[in-house]
Amino acid sequence: MKNDLVEKAAEIVPDPLVLINLVSKRVGQLNKGRSPLIDALPSMGFADIALTEIIEGKIKLIEKPES
Repeated sequence: MKNDLVEKAAEIVPDPLVLINLVSKRVGQLNKGRSPLIDALPSMGFADIALTEIIEGKIKLIEKPES
């Protein structure tokens, strides 16, 4: 996982726990065969792909309203 990607993604999702959960969930999807939403390079790991998707706005955090 590249540190510069983590820093850029943290600007979009500032809560580290939420960012970790978001990346983790997306990595799980990629591991199960889901296609990347970006043009991924062969050298990119799933975490790098997930972080890049967040940075490019392909994946967004949707907060549920409190009831």
